[in-house]
Amino acid sequence: MEENRTGWPLKIAVAILFIFLLVPVLVVIPLSFSGENTLKFPPTSWSFRWYISIFERERMINGFRVSVVIGLLVTSATLLIALPAAYVIVRLRTWGSEFLYNLFTAPLLLPTIVLGLAILIIFASVGLLGTFTGIALGHLVLTLPYALRIVATSLAGLPIIVEEAAATLGARPFTVFRRITLPMMAPGLLSAAALSFLVSFDEIVITLFLAGPRVSTLPVEMFRHLDTRADPLIAAIAVLMISLTLTVVLIVHRSVGLSKGFLR
Repeated sequence: MEENRTGWPLKIAVAILFIFLLVPVLVVIPLSFSGENTLKFPPTSWSFRWYISIFERERMINGFRVSVVIGLLVTSATLLIALPAAYVIVRLRTWGSEFLYNLFTAPLLLPTIVLGLAILIIFASVGLLGTFTGIALGHLVLTLPYALRIVATSLAGLPIIVEEAAATLGARPFTVFRRITLPMMAPGLLSAAALSFLVSFDEIVITLFLAGPRVSTLPVEMFRHLDTRADPLIAAIAVLMISLTLTVVLIVHRSVGLSKGFLR
């Protein structure tokens, strides 16, 4: 049995890092149950009034609906593009595979605000500002690099000998892909879908450039609310968003395991 050689200094450093990352969550949760009218920590009174107040804010509810719909559409579009792109890059290995991979993952190298400014200039010239389609396309630019990396890694880790065996038995290429390759890629596809949805649902920088008075997402509405007043409503919404994120991560973990989905 392999001995665990992780030293105590490393364990202490990891523990400090976890505490540092969890501090915002540990502050936001008590604030969401505050009975006061302003953000004050620790709260001196407790109440569920801000959770009830969420459902009385029409702009927040509409923003949530738009975020969910855009998240689902962007996730679907991301997988439809990432899956064939990953297959071409990993399996076919044509002369342009490396260029295609670098092209799709290039947005990861740019600061989000620079990317948002570039998208703003392009979309303004074609009339996509303040539209549902414009926000969805902007989110797609962000989610595609993450999904492509996960799907390509998942595909590269599959034993190609199984696909070759199916092909030698007479199965056509599309049948091999549909009945052999695709089922084995399921953990990677589910992880890519979960990450794409969460990135789109939580995105605010690019959305601030693209959103308008008619179409806005929940993070943008939270930003606008916090720009005019500082009350615990934002903390209550933040707790619900954290709960949604944990639920999605838990579904991925129970379905395929985080190690198979994200760390393969």
